[in-house]
Amino acid sequence: MFRDLQRALAIYGSASGGAVAPGELPVQAKTALVAQLGQAIGAATAHCIGMGADLAAIRDAPDEFHRIARLDDAFEALIANDVARLYSAILPDPMANQYNAQRALFAVLADKIRSLTPDPDISGVMGEVTDLLDESIKPNGYVIRAAAVNVQEPGAPLADHMLDLSKLDIDALQKRFAEGRKRIEAEKLRGALNAKLTRMVRLNRSRMDYLRQFQAMIDDYNAGAADVDTFFINLIAFAQGLSAEDKRAIAENLTEEELAIFDLLTKPAVELTKQELDAVKKVARDLLHALKVEKLALDWRKRQQARAAVRLAIEDTLDRGLPNAYLPEMFRQKCEAVYLHVYDSYYGAGRSAYAGAYAAL
Repeated sequence: MFRDLQRALAIYGSASGGAVAPGELPVQAKTALVAQLGQAIGAATAHCIGMGADLAAIRDAPDEFHRIARLDDAFEALIANDVARLYSAILPDPMANQYNAQRALFAVLADKIRSLTPDPDISGVMGEVTDLLDESIKPNGYVIRAAAVNVQEPGAPLADHMLDLSKLDIDALQKRFAEGRKRIEAEKLRGALNAKLTRMVRLNRSRMDYLRQFQAMIDDYNAGAADVDTFFINLIAFAQGLSAEDKRAIAENLTEEELAIFDLLTKPAVELTKQELDAVKKVARDLLHALKVEKLALDWRKRQQARAAVRLAIEDTLDRGLPNAYLPEMFRQKCEAVYLHVYDSYYGAGRSAYAGAYAAL
């Protein structure tokens, strides 16, 4: 089906570009494109029917309440095929109008699926479906609204803030899962955890093990090794473990920035006493302070002399402060790891991966 869409788009591209084959008029290419769109919509409709999604029932619902309920039923039953790109390729040609209502349904279903993995740059979905269909004669006749996907505060759009694991209501989540559409509830939680974990890993690469564990759960579910009930239980357990990691900086009396460097210096595990661990924490604090005050100037990564100064400051600070347990080879590895972290995370002049990140966490 997607190859058909690609071929149709290629036809449109050749017609709208600078070169047109001899004897081939743009309107002929548009006609072929419309035929391809009809075939794509027919195939997608057949797929939906085969998966138990009744598109006609959604379109002909008596009111918005019933239409949204039927749309959720369809969403639960299938993975939607989005024909929006092909539809847009034909616009503004009026030949596309005959497919407006069908295209609108597919677009909304696809947007609902995308919304399950929240992104700060994308508003939630579940829009004004009634107006969407009523105004489907207009080329761009639908509006997207925020969806109530927040797992701890029903009715609040998750896209407006990052998931707060400390406020995760496990009992409420389990009740909604048991009483609602299980696959949708599982996907909502998966999407929220994915957004949270992605941010946490970006701030501290030592959390990659959490990311691997999370991906393994998803792979098992997608492969059929775990049913939706098991997947949801695993997600709940993972969320609880991630919550403890989310609070670890506070427990260690460090900021997120300091914790990232502390983890680089202590993982894989180094045999250290409590006093030596405290010394490593002090190294992390002192290093960040020295770099921010003296070394991380504007565009420091673009100038060889500035990069060398940052590397030397890291080596000097670690050499003065790290315990004797750090033998020469380990010391060199730690210096390199910290330098790469600083290079990747700090852009100069106060700009960094951590700017504005604390409120989101």
